Amino acid sequence: MRPLRRPERLAPGARVAVVAPSGPVPDEALQTGLDILRGWDLEPVVAPHVLDTHGEFDYLAGADADRAADLQRAWCDPDVDGVLCARGGYGAQRMVDLLDWDAMRAARPKVFVGYSDITALHEAFAVRLGVSTLHGPMLATADFLKNPRAQEHLRATLFEPETVRVISAVGGVGGGGGVLVPGTARGVTLGGCLSLLAADAGTAGARGAALGGLLCLEDVGEEAYRVDRYLTQLLRGGLLDGVAGILLGSWSDCDPLRGLLMDRLGGLGVPMVDDFGFGHCEGALTLPLGVAGALDAAAGTLTLDVPALT
Repeated sequence: MRPLRRPERLAPGARVAVVAPSGPVPDEALQTGLDILRGWDLEPVVAPHVLDTHGEFDYLAGADADRAADLQRAWCDPDVDGVLCARGGYGAQRMVDLLDWDAMRAARPKVFVGYSDITALHEAFAVRLGVSTLHGPMLATADFLKNPRAQEHLRATLFEPETVRVISAVGGVGGGGGVLVPGTARGVTLGGCLSLLAADAGTAGARGAALGGLLCLEDVGEEAYRVDRYLTQLLRGGLLDGVAGILLGSWSDCDPLRGLLMDRLGGLGVPMVDDFGFGHCEGALTLPLGVAGALDAAAGTLTLDVPALT
């Protein structure tokens, strides 16, 4: 697995588009998030359909075609320097095949931030565009709005990525994560929300295997048997073939999973650390996807070869 093309970092005054590829966005939360971006000296531009809701399915932020059009327009706009997702939920999978990937491939790479349901887009950007993305907080979610650590780690990644080349786990007793399988590993980061990766497996344009990858996994609100099913699907489908190392983020509101994670993933024989502190948790770290680096399970660190953004 090769590193992907990295977008340029943001500079003061940069224009960033705000899109809603998945679930509906509360207006008050959106406005608060926009104020934070303005405080970073960014110029946020809200896409036309961000506050829409679907006429029939209230878990969607508007019609599939409208959500896709917002994202494509933002990505292809030469005056936009970054695209930030307002929130997750559900819906990215419904619109991913409505995007004109040829047109998006012709546009310059730019910052793209989100997590949770946005995992479907992280994977599509990696496979179809060859562009690295940021698995990080979204501006209309509670963690971004209320947690200084989440805000600062994202801000530093966007503006001063060389200052966060070493990403240290924040979970576990006293920080540092928890070692499930000791060791060190090198590879290119990939992953995101486990259930979305499992749902993406076998679809058109999906990744075949994590050969040489540092796989980052997290999820929220899942029972153990469902996590078992997702992991077993990835194992049986070959996505985990050749994985170099595994970083496990948050498992908020999930059943206790340590034994299950060892049962399903320990047999891969690669370094693995949990409680790394990304995903659905307070103070979530921003992880670049598609960037080469080194995992040290004992130290609970991911050291990037290069900054996340150029």
